[in-house]
Amino acid sequence: MIFNKKHTYISIFFVGTMAFGQVNRPNASPYSNEGTFEKFKKKYPFTTPIDRPVPQNIRIDKDVEYTNINGLSLKADVYYPINKSEKHAGIAMVHGGGWISGSKENEKFMAMELASKGFVVIAIGYRLADVAKYPAGVEDIETGIQWLKRNHKKYSLDKKKIAVLGESAGAQIATLVGVKSKNKIKAIVNVDGIVSFIHPEAEESTYASYWLGGDRNVNLKNWTEASPLEYVDKNTPPTLFINSSQPRFHAGRDDMMKKLKSYNITTEFHEIKDTPHSFWSAEPWFTETLNHTVDFLNKVLK
Repeated sequence: MIFNKKHTYISIFFVGTMAFGQVNRPNASPYSNEGTFEKFKKKYPFTTPIDRPVPQNIRIDKDVEYTNINGLSLKADVYYPINKSEKHAGIAMVHGGGWISGSKENEKFMAMELASKGFVVIAIGYRLADVAKYPAGVEDIETGIQWLKRNHKKYSLDKKKIAVLGESAGAQIATLVGVKSKNKIKAIVNVDGIVSFIHPEAEESTYASYWLGGDRNVNLKNWTEASPLEYVDKNTPPTLFINSSQPRFHAGRDDMMKKLKSYNITTEFHEIKDTPHSFWSAEPWFTETLNHTVDFLNKVLK
């Protein structure tokens, strides 16, 4: 066998990298509604940007610190009805961005529309993969929900009726928070997020590896632990799936729905025809996503 010195060094480096579970940072671009629409408009010329005024029947508390971790201030935006004559169900929103980008600002239009329909909505900023790996972001969402419950009187919140809603990577996090019985979540809305990293349909690689501290072969424990499908049981809350027509973002959905139905738990899915991932970031798909969400949450929470 003839060894090429250059190839040998590369092989040694590759083996060493795999052995220590090191994953190069993905080349992630900023993730926002505006940026996503700019990508859409060439292929989908009928789409338009989301442009909605702040509803007159709500208030918004911006950049509220819900926790501080070693000097790092974590903040959320709270959107809530002005009407305090009754208690309102709550919704914790989790933005997407491959666990590495995005911000709570991405949720502003959906959050204010949901608040106008009678929900107390908290859009939670959480630690992304560059700052802290899994499970930090998941724990942040749980902490944000606990903060909201503690402040239930201020927002006229029914703290026994909390739903989680997330998109893309945020949907995976929201669903994971929702299926853990300790969080006592009453409904899950998963917008084009996978529910299993280890399912045969799963295609996650670089982004998931970076967040989960190594690829599937190196850190199977985290990949399994972070998969909501593994937790589904008789106590799992009603779950809505709103999906694009991109199969990779459905990984595990059908099996999760099958499990839920076996326990007679309400579940449904709406696949929006001929849509790209991040469809909720532009019209007309934003309105369709909003309507499906409101219809479902009114059914299971009110």
